[in-house]
This record gives sequence, C-alpha cells and structure tokens, in this order.
Amino acid sequence: MISPCIIISNKGCVNPMTVLNIDDYIKPGRRAHLVGVGGVSMSPLAEVLHGAGMAITGSDVHDSATVEHLRSLGIPVTVGHRAENVAGAELVIRTAAVHDANPEIAAAREAGIPVFERAQAWGSIMKHYRNALCISGTHGKTTTTSMCTHIIMAAGLDPTVMIGGTLPLLGAGHRVGRGETIILESCEYCNSFLSFFPTVAVILNIEADHLDFFKDLEDVERSFRRFADLVPEGGRIIANRDDANTMHTLEGEKRPVTTFGLEEGDVHAAGLTWEKGLPAFDVVYRGEIFAHVSLRVPGVHNVKNALAAAAASIALGVPARAVEEGLNAFRGAGRRLEHKGSFHGAEVFDDYAHHPGELKALLDTARTLGYGRVICAFQPHTYTRTAALFGDFAQVLKKPDVTLLAEIFAARETNDIGISSRDLAEQIPGAEYYATLPEVTARLRELAQPGDLILTVGAGDIYTAGEALVRGG
Repeated sequence: MISPCIIISNKGCVNPMTVLNIDDYIKPGRRAHLVGVGGVSMSPLAEVLHGAGMAITGSDVHDSATVEHLRSLGIPVTVGHRAENVAGAELVIRTAAVHDANPEIAAAREAGIPVFERAQAWGSIMKHYRNALCISGTHGKTTTTSMCTHIIMAAGLDPTVMIGGTLPLLGAGHRVGRGETIILESCEYCNSFLSFFPTVAVILNIEADHLDFFKDLEDVERSFRRFADLVPEGGRIIANRDDANTMHTLEGEKRPVTTFGLEEGDVHAAGLTWEKGLPAFDVVYRGEIFAHVSLRVPGVHNVKNALAAAAASIALGVPARAVEEGLNAFRGAGRRLEHKGSFHGAEVFDDYAHHPGELKALLDTARTLGYGRVICAFQPHTYTRTAALFGDFAQVLKKPDVTLLAEIFAARETNDIGISSRDLAEQIPGAEYYATLPEVTARLRELAQPGDLILTVGAGDIYTAGEALVRGG
C-alpha cells in the first residue's frame, strides 16, 4: 500500500513520500479548505466532511448550482482562487486540476499548511465504512458504478456514492448516505485509486491508457495489481474473466477473486436475448440462476457491466431481488449514449467514449439500434492519447457511415507533439476535419436526414455541437 502522504508534481500527479498522514487531519473540529470545491468529486467530499463535523470552506473558479448548494449547507465558498482564502485552515485538499502554481496552494505551502489530494481524503473517509465498493477499469467505470448504485439503493442500504458523471436517479453524480456502504468510481490516472481502501475491488478491464503518466501497458497493469492488493482479508476482488490483461494482472493473486464474463466465470449470463437492441438474460452464479435482468441500455458491453455490478452486489450480500430491480430500472448515466434530441428526423446522442476500445463498443452498439446511417462526430481527448493510440483510432473510426473529426481537446496538455485531428482524418477514407465545434454543428445540420443516428463523441466539449444542433443553433 502506498503511503497516505504526498508531494505533488507539476502535472498534479501523486508521488508518495512519507511526510504527513491525512488521517490525523480528517477529524471532527478540524478546519479544511477545499480548492476546486465545485468539482464532481470535490463537492460531495465537502458534504461528507461537513457532515462529519469538520469546519469546511471552499473556492472555485466559477459560481454554479453546486456552489450554491454547498452554501445552502452552511459551507462558505469563494469564487476565485486567492491566497487569503486558506487563512485559518489546518489542511488544504485540492482537485487534481489544481497545480502547485495555484495561489491558494502556494499560500498554504508558505504557511506550512499541509496540502492533500482529494483521492487521499476519500481514502481516509472510506475507512469508516463497513463496505467500500470501488469500481475500476479502463472502460465502463461510470456506467458500472451507476448500476451498482441502483442495486444498492434498491436494497435499501442508504449508500454514500461518488460517480464521475450524472446519474438521473440521484439528480447528480454523488450522494451522501447514512448507511455502511460507500460506492466510488476509482480512476487509475496518477495512481489515484491507490489512495483508496476497497473491501470489494472491481476491475472491469485493463488497456494501455493515460500514457502521459504510465509508461506502457505493463506499467498500467502494475498499478491495477497494486489496487487489487489493497483488498483486505475478508474482502473480494471482482475481475473480468473475458479480459486477458485483467487475468494476466491478477496471476498469483492470493486474495479471493470472483470472476464475471459473458459466457464463463463465477458470474455469467445465460439465455441472452435481444429485443429492439435491448438485452435480457439470466445472471448465473456458480452454476445456478441468481437473477433475471432486462436491461434498458443497449450493447454487449452493458451486459458485461451489469454482470460486474451483479458480482459486486453478490459479494456484498445483496439479495437477488435488489439486483433485478436495480438493473431493470437503470436507464443510463449522463453522457453515456445519452439522447439529446432530434433534428430533421435524425436522432442525436452523445457519448463520453474517448479510447479506441470504448469507441468500438459504442459504434458496434449503434449498429444494433435499427437506424439508417451512423454519423459520428468525434473529438479526440489529449494529444498524448491521440498519438499513442493513433492507429487504433484510425481503424475504429472507419466504422461509421460518416466520420467528422473535431480538433483535439487539449485538457491538461499543450501540443508539444505537433499532432492534429487532421492527421487522423487523412487516414480514414471519407473522414472530414473541422477546426471548430460550430463548424461541426454546421456540417451535421447539412448531413442530417430522417432515420440517421448522429453521435457526438469524446470526453471534451463535443457534446455542445450536438446540443447546438438540437436547438437549431
């Protein structure tokens, strides 16, 4: 297990060093300042710490409904990052997007106030829960975490939840519960999930990704193995039997492992049928039918996500009734094949897929939905990912009938590589490159015909092109 004490690199990634233990600071009565408190995992963190009796303040770049919600709870939030905001704090917790140059981080360092990462804070918090269900994997984390939330809610276990997207059931990406179970989407980037303390650790799949941090696939696998090894005696690892990299990563693992798979594994599907692109199947556990599920989300990948959620729920002792009820009620998470509306008889959907494996699953699913042409407007996410997986992107983006490529979304990077989406377009017959999102919207407007399926795809702001199309903008 890595130390719960850190120094932060200029990329915001964690380098473990033994300095301070966050557990000594996450206590009732302590004063914590959260930098970037309006973020998707920072705002629920503020709520949980506030509810635990800590004095919480926060800051964010923008005012928002989330910020107003925190204020309504009695948590002061300042808009703008200024050195004086950390005055009186005994510790500072920051989101990964906030680097050392931030004036609040610099002021905290100068004043000798310890600075911790949000993942460390969540790790400290989950020690106080009997059940800590952590869902990891290169793909499918948000959907599977959302499915698990539906199931655990159906079981009446009143969980605390942290999801990297919006779940309609919650009206948000998080929930602060009073039960003994916490459910967290667990990301490998910067080894952040190594700060967690899972009692049930789910590994959905492992591929080479985040290669601006990891060296290669072997480095990624090492990180996932360290994550699996965090599971304590009496805990359980849930692993994808169909994924060769996951099975390779867990070779020799001494902790209990429950496997899931489409046709094989401790938990698998039987009697899989499809109606209008939607699957129904029996969940089989150790040779016996455990539950029957009729999903309201399409795709073989979602059958696998549901099997993972069922396996995790079985590990937690959740009854079959809750598995059935939770999965049957699940209608998808935000930006996961999310229907945005219609334009000129074409249906417009948005999806967060930003890795070739995710793209393939999405585009294969799109073919099963009964539409005519599949038109895909894709925005690559980060220069390093685009360069590292260039050939895979070029191959999978040949699948749509029409492929539009928006310029790469930089996210945390600068273009030191000198790569462009134009380079991808040149490798894909018929693909079209557009430098701006308004140009993408304009081209979609020209292309749209009755019966078309229009997909806006990527982890950046490509969704705005589809939303503008539906609005008629």
